[in-house]
Parts: sequence; C-alpha cells; structure tokens
Amino acid sequence: MSTNWDLLHEKVSHHLQAIYADITLDIGIGDLASQLLATMGLHSDDDITTPSPHANQWDEDDIIMITYGDSVISEGEKPLFTLNRFLHTYCKNTINKVHMLPFFPYSSDDGFSVIDYSSVNESLGDWTDIERLAQDYGLMFDLVINHCSARSAWFQNFQKGEDPGRDFFFTADPGEDLSMVTRPRVSPLLRETETASGTQHVWCTFSHDQVDFDFRNPKVLEAFVEIIRLYLDKGAKLFRLDAVAFLWKIVGTSCINLFQTHEVIRLLRTLIEHADPSVIIITETNIPNRENLTYFGNANEAHAIYNFSLPPLLVNTLVTGNCTYLKNWMMSMPPAQNGTTYFNFIASHDGIGLRPAEGLLDEEEISTLVHTMQNFGGKVSWRASAHGQQKPYEINITLFDALQGTVGGPDRWQVDRFICAHAIMLGMEGIPGLYIHSLLGTSNDYEKVANTGQNRSINRHRWNFEELEALLDSPYSQHHKVLTRISQLIRIRKAQPAFHPNATQFTLQLGDEMFGYWRQSLDRKQSVFCISNITDKEQSILLSSINLIGTDAWLDLITREELSDVAGFLQLKPYQTVWISNMDFE
Repeated sequence: MSTNWDLLHEKVSHHLQAIYADITLDIGIGDLASQLLATMGLHSDDDITTPSPHANQWDEDDIIMITYGDSVISEGEKPLFTLNRFLHTYCKNTINKVHMLPFFPYSSDDGFSVIDYSSVNESLGDWTDIERLAQDYGLMFDLVINHCSARSAWFQNFQKGEDPGRDFFFTADPGEDLSMVTRPRVSPLLRETETASGTQHVWCTFSHDQVDFDFRNPKVLEAFVEIIRLYLDKGAKLFRLDAVAFLWKIVGTSCINLFQTHEVIRLLRTLIEHADPSVIIITETNIPNRENLTYFGNANEAHAIYNFSLPPLLVNTLVTGNCTYLKNWMMSMPPAQNGTTYFNFIASHDGIGLRPAEGLLDEEEISTLVHTMQNFGGKVSWRASAHGQQKPYEINITLFDALQGTVGGPDRWQVDRFICAHAIMLGMEGIPGLYIHSLLGTSNDYEKVANTGQNRSINRHRWNFEELEALLDSPYSQHHKVLTRISQLIRIRKAQPAFHPNATQFTLQLGDEMFGYWRQSLDRKQSVFCISNITDKEQSILLSSINLIGTDAWLDLITREELSDVAGFLQLKPYQTVWISNMDFE
C-alpha cells in the first residue's frame, strides 16, 4: 500500500517529468524528486501535512501592507526594529500581514537584484528582526526567482567556471533571432560576459545587473527549493514569486508564460503546501489581464494573483469621472473559485503598470492618462514593443499625487478622491494590499529621483519616524487625515462577512458617473451595496434601482446613517462612498 510520502513523491516526479521532458538530465527524475523532498524536510509521512483542496487560507480580516524594510527609519535603530515600532503604534488594529520587499543584500533595483538570498541586509537588521515581526504579522517574502545580481557569488562562479553557479545562468547566441522575446525594458537583452570558457552572452530580462537563471539546470531548482525551506523556517507565510512569468526561456518564442513556467509553479505549490498548507503563493505577473488569469491554473498554481489591471483602470476612472472601462473589466472578471483569490492593490513600490490595461483601455485613453499623470509630476518608464517602438510601460508617481485632480487639472478634492479609491478597492472581492506610502498619504519624492536617477524612486520615500510621528499626530496634516480615514475603512471592512475575499460579487449598473457592486457573505445572510460617486459633482441615486429589500433595515456602514426610505433618493457628495448593509457587525 502506498504511503503519503510515496504519493507525494509520485506527484513531484510527475511535475518534474513535465518540466524536463525535452531536457537530458544527469540525474534521474525519481532521484531528483527525492532530493527536493529531502530539502523541504519531507522525509516521511510524519513530515507531510496533506492540504485540503479548495481551502481558503484567508478571510475578511486579512489586510496586507507593502513596505521596504527601511521605509521608516530612526537614528540609532535598525530600520526593521523601527518598522516594527511603527506597525505597533499606528497599524495594530488594521494590518495583520506585511509584504516585506526584498530585505537581502543587493546591488540595484532597490532590492530586486539579490546578492545573497540567505542573509538579511545588515543595514536593515538581521534574521532576529524578521522573526520578531513574524510573531505578530503574517510575512510575505519575495522569492526573486527569475534573476539575481551580477555581483552574486553564483554569477562570479559562472565567470570563473566554478560550482555552484558555473551553469546557473541562461545564455544565448546574439546571432539567433530573438525578435519574438517579450521585453519589459528597452535595454539590450544580452550582456556580453567574459568567462573561463570564453565570451558568453547572458540573458538579462530587466537590466545587465540582473542576470537570468537557467532553470533547464535542475541544480537551480534545487537551490531555490532550499531557499524556500529557509524562508519557511524564518517565518514566511506568503511567497511572492517575482517576475515569474519570464522564468523559462526557449529561443524562438516570446519567452513569457511558457508551459514549463506554469509547471514549475505547480511543483513549488505542491512542495510548499505539503510542508505547510497555510502558506499562500502569490504570482507577480505584470502582463495583460487574460494572461494574468492563467496563473490560477486549475486552483493548483498561485493561490492569489495580483489584480494588475485595477490600478490603471481605477486611476483612469477617478481622473476622467467615467467608470465605463472599470465597470466593463469588473464584469468580465471571473469569480475566483474557493482556494484562490485576487490580490487587490492600487499602489505599490513600482508604478502604475500599463501593460495590464492593454485591451481594456484604448491607446487614446492611455495617452490621456499618461499626459495627465505627467501634469501631476509623474514620470514615465518605457518598454520596447515587438516592432521596436517605445511604448509607455509604467507611470511612476505616488497614488496620492496621481489623484490630486482630474484631466482638467488639480482641484480641492485630492484627499476625498484618494479615499474614494481605497474605499472601492477595500470592498472588492479579494485580499487588499496597501502600500505604506498610500497609508501615509506620501507625495512625490523628486529629491530621491534626482539622487538615484531612477523614476521609481519617486514613490519610495524614506520617512524619519520622529518627523512622521509629528505629522500623523497633527489633525491638520494630509498624512493624519489619510491614515485616519483609511484605518476607519479597514476596521469596518474587517468586521463584515460580506467582505470575505471569496464572497459573492456582482457589478451594479448605475451609469457612468456612479460605480458600484454588490457583495454577499458566504452564508448569504449579509449584503453590502458598495456605491461610489467617482466625479467632482454631487450625484443622486434612486435606491429602488438597487433593489433593497423593504423588510430589512439598511444603513451606511461608513457614516452609520440609517436609510429610512428604501424607495427614495440617496445623495452622494463628490467622491463619497457608501457601504449600504442589511447587517452591522461592528
């Protein structure tokens, strides 16, 4: 009779056979499967926890804050200690999970060019600080799996022809036709590198300091499984697979979203969930919406995918005062089946990605959005299209400044428009993620852009804790207003079963100037109608148009006002959101 270990070994072997079907390996598939299981600490039935299929490892209480380890600093303290102090002071009743952006030694790209995956950047703190954070918050670790730093020991060994690393990196002949390769950057794809065996041309999807791994070599896979085991031991409860869509390369193809990439994710899912079924995998795939959805697989790849189309569509909605595109996209989104969910965000350490808006916003609409953001002080990052043209890839701007006005220019509704964006996002199907600088209402950091020469630095301000503390304690500062109002929305959300990430959602048809959707709890007892005025003019809605049941008592969860006449009109101020519910769980 087969044991649980035997069945798991068979499943891992099946993944490996699919991944390496066209590769001649120096090791047998069965032996490789045994090595990977041993590396994960899965030696026998006693080590294996069988995951429940389609189990939701999340609920309405889950709110993720995205932050660098040094987004908040204080003289004489390690930044990770200061971050912990900030969280306990200002986020104790709102945030329960923290996405720790790469906290490893790095050489560029603010952490995403990793020199050493196994240690903490000593300028931030050490593993003790990470483990201390993990005691109070579910931590998301970045698994920077597509590439590492050209200054890493692995790449230095590649150059010297030594192990480990000698054959870890993908190389190509510059004479081959690479015209089909999808590029997120305009820099040359190949980096000429002198090695002990002669000149080689190393594949660099993002920059020449970020050298791409060659997963055709199973030793690379083994190395990353070892890294995953280390991160689990240090407290990781979520894994963000960075830039994973580019992982597998085959010359003559687009080298994105290949079958082998999906199968590697399925393999990692199998290994991780048998080690700890509560751990969540999130794929970071900044690509067009339809391609992004494929990373759910059949509920056997990512537990959650980034809702990359939401930021450009929501910003476009609020600066144009027209929700047509957002509404059409929302109606087209399939509900995530149990065991999967969306990761919703409207700001991050990167910019507002425009590739996920392709096919959703037309080129004229994108051009207007880009122009408006430039008028608000934003920068634009570019990519090379298939025909060699430069196209806008990303808008670099803080969300607070992106919403300072409309296509007509800045106005007095900045804070209200900003809160409206978060109210829309916080009510939606999925797990919400809030970038620390959105939580704090941070403005564009032009000084940092000048110092680094990088557009993305505009949204990566580093706060002095004492200075920030004074601003957050002042009722007149934008930072106090933003944190107070977003925190209120979060506390309301966390109390409502209808805001469970997998609760039912339907888009409401309220015209172009009012955006709304209906949520219903999994037990069907609570309904919440989330309705937002997305314009700078007062709007009214006939309540009978959303079919409120007359026998129920309805109230707005945000203002606490009861709706006495369910057949009457509801007036919404510019950028006001109401969460109309038949039950109150606060």
